[in-house]
Amino acid sequence: MGTRERRERSDASDRELVDLFHDALVASGITDRQIALTAVGGFGRGELSPGSDLDLLFIHNGISERNLSVFIKAMLNPLWSLGRQIDYSVRTRAETKAVARGDIKVILGLLDIRHIAGNEDFTITVATDANKQWRSRIRNYVPMLRESVNQRSTAFGELAFLLEPDIKESRGGLRDITLIRSLAKSELIPIALGRLAASEALFANVRDELHGVTGRTRDQLLLTEQDAVAAGMGFSDADALMLELSKAARAVDYVMALTWYRIDQRVNRFALRRAKRIPIAKGLERFRNEIGITADYDIAADSGLGLRAAAYAAQRGVRLSIESTTNIAANFAPLPTPWPRQSREDLVALIGAGEAMIDVFEALDQEGLIERWIPEWSHVRFLPQRNVLHHHTVDHHMLETAVRAATLTREVHRPDLLLVGALFHDIGKGYEGEDHSEFGAVLIRPLAKRLGFSDNDADTLAAMVIHHLLLPSIATRRDIDDPQTIEYVRGIVKSAELLELLHALSIADGEATGRTAWSEWKAGLVESLVERTLAAMQGITPPPQPELTEMQIAKVAQKTLSLEIVDRGDVLELEIVSPDRTGLLSAITAVFTVSRLDVRSAKTRTVDSVAVMNWVVNVDVNVPIPSRDGLFELIERALVGTEDLQVRINERIRSYYRRPGILVPPPVVSAITQIVTDSTIIEVRMHDRPALLHTVATAISEFGVDIRGAIVSTLGAEAFDTLYVTDLNGAPLSTAQAEELARRLQIILSDSD
Repeated sequence: MGTRERRERSDASDRELVDLFHDALVASGITDRQIALTAVGGFGRGELSPGSDLDLLFIHNGISERNLSVFIKAMLNPLWSLGRQIDYSVRTRAETKAVARGDIKVILGLLDIRHIAGNEDFTITVATDANKQWRSRIRNYVPMLRESVNQRSTAFGELAFLLEPDIKESRGGLRDITLIRSLAKSELIPIALGRLAASEALFANVRDELHGVTGRTRDQLLLTEQDAVAAGMGFSDADALMLELSKAARAVDYVMALTWYRIDQRVNRFALRRAKRIPIAKGLERFRNEIGITADYDIAADSGLGLRAAAYAAQRGVRLSIESTTNIAANFAPLPTPWPRQSREDLVALIGAGEAMIDVFEALDQEGLIERWIPEWSHVRFLPQRNVLHHHTVDHHMLETAVRAATLTREVHRPDLLLVGALFHDIGKGYEGEDHSEFGAVLIRPLAKRLGFSDNDADTLAAMVIHHLLLPSIATRRDIDDPQTIEYVRGIVKSAELLELLHALSIADGEATGRTAWSEWKAGLVESLVERTLAAMQGITPPPQPELTEMQIAKVAQKTLSLEIVDRGDVLELEIVSPDRTGLLSAITAVFTVSRLDVRSAKTRTVDSVAVMNWVVNVDVNVPIPSRDGLFELIERALVGTEDLQVRINERIRSYYRRPGILVPPPVVSAITQIVTDSTIIEVRMHDRPALLHTVATAISEFGVDIRGAIVSTLGAEAFDTLYVTDLNGAPLSTAQAEELARRLQIILSDSD
């Protein structure tokens, strides 16, 4: 089994066809100077598998239809009577050239034309025509090729991630290799064909063995056939075979992506010269529809560059340039342990981009970057799972789970933990003798700590991994109306926060697995179980307002404006103390917005009519870091109302809206009035954007209430803001007032999102 066998099979077919060709000439009265018999496509390349069709083209010089009919029947009837599969065409040179002009399948087949019998000049002429036509019209053929690739990918899926792939038609399979080789013949761009050789040999050998095992021409490798194919090829088991197939398909997919990228660069040279390079973050720029690295940037000196680039690309719904990923890999700088906060936030933002995350993540994975950042990923990469419920490899299933989790970020108080838990929930799979949930919990704790999560967050992630199957299992196997069932769940799930995370993870995992594992009936049972369990718990309480330090208490006593700035490298930490006034938070956030300072987190509290505010902000790469004196002066002017900032704020918001981005869930605003406190609590959950906190603060102030405190968190690309508000007399709002404020705020944020 191999190239030699396929060549011998082709040669044997050639000899058979030559004999039939001469018999057909006698039967029809046609001479061998009037017609040529050629092989095209895979047969033309001499790559005949046991079940392959014989792809034939008869080229003639204008023979009558009657004589041609006699010839074709005499030639092919003996083959059909033996059950041979024949795909044939009968054309003149002119007809062949005309059809090839608009039919991508025909021109691709002609690029591999091979003479078998008859007038060889006909074959040479058509081959010459095809190659000239291919090179001269390649720009017209490229859109057709792309469309055919997209159609096949939709119909047959991605070979690297499928448990039952089609070796020929699935994305990354033999058909794509043929297409890439054809593009190389156009000489439009250089293509690394050497990177395809090992993949092509493996696919062809698997296809041969599959045809031999099944006795059929089908190219889909079903679960029921994988053991026999693996054994015939000398693999230890089917999993080893499927792992190698996944690796091979990814190599093909990578070359394909690189090929399209280089074609775009070549075809769009004029447009590229006119396109502007727009700086978007430290070391990064946007160029057309790609995120790339700024020229001459010191990649090796910036360990956070790769994740930062990935987050920006995914959140904007654009690709991360292949040149960027290869340069980051070639100049790799390991992240410190634990990761800086910004790198962890970038990872969460990448995961939270939903469908847009997949291509960016895979670009990083193809260059080996994911494994270098997260060594635990190596074990699950390409890992097959021979389970009737699953259709994808372990790594792709976890990516699909994260995609679905991104739609549920409004359902939880910690979207960052949901997204990270979704991506790694099956990280323990593939270890012989280990329960994947239990071992996954063992793996996720040190991983979470390395990413920079706290001990409590690491414990929560471990609990999510070990119990990610708990709710569906209990809901479908036990009586959820039985109080003992609820107590059993309460005994395992210790908090309402963990319960809502497990609920969202169950939904994401089930939907990613497929309809056989997740249905409306099952979803309803799980939801009922969660509702009953949550009712038996205390519920989720908002975080308390922050306590003040002795130094901050001393500043409160002075009742004057003060500002301190600490530069932490990636972020600035600011402490602002100011006499309280209606609209104070709105004014401060207005200053931040026009200064291009993006709030990452904040804690504010008002004591004795003085507000103490601690901020962590990012500085826009396109502006210099503001000086302490300049920022202080701007705050002073904003507080006395002499600085009209709204025009500049509106311009920044409009600029943000012009950027393409990903689809995100709508904002969620909740009013919490049942908790005994001196304030009413308003919670805002939505996708982060410039001026978000300013929009929220301004809307609340215009409602005629005071903001007495705030706890603001940006978790990846998600904002979670908790605001403590009172009426102008310092009393909590009534339930009706609070609900109306939440309703108006949700309308404002939805209209501007």
